[in-house]
Amino acid sequence: MVLETERLLLRPWQESDAEALYQYAKDPRVGPAAGWPPHTSVENSREVIRHVLSDPENCAVVLKATGEPVGSVGLMRSGSGTAPTEQDEAEIGYWIGVPYWGQGLIPEAVRELQRYAFEELGLRGIWCGYYEGNDKSRRVQEKCGFVYHHTAENARPRQMDGLRTEHFSYISREAWLADRA
Repeated sequence: MVLETERLLLRPWQESDAEALYQYAKDPRVGPAAGWPPHTSVENSREVIRHVLSDPENCAVVLKATGEPVGSVGLMRSGSGTAPTEQDEAEIGYWIGVPYWGQGLIPEAVRELQRYAFEELGLRGIWCGYYEGNDKSRRVQEKCGFVYHHTAENARPRQMDGLRTEHFSYISREAWLADRA
């Protein structure tokens, strides 16, 4: 899957992206807020590309202007994320490197992934979650039309120790279409 927006190319991660991934994923402000530990080396990032980001519906968020991957966005199908997804739904996840925070790049990527999910995959709805305190992620969801659904106390991130509070939001295909009208 390769998708394109005004400023971004959303394409599969490649092992050759490991160095760029490491540059952003090693920052402790990025991963822990999203539920995964900071990367420890270029080889660690390469392993993450091989075993986590290789899912066909995970995309590197690549700046068209430079060709550099600066973040990630992807769909998780039923059972692979933390949201209570049904068979005709998915959960969306995302992150972006600190130098690109506040530029509207992730909302741009999320909107394109929503279009893909609803128009090309025919999904009925998309879930999205964020951990308590991650206000940037909450704002992305609000900008993209997601509506608060519920809070899960004592949620356990899949890749980190400890318990967190996770807030979930949802957008249906109908609500997404109404927003576009």
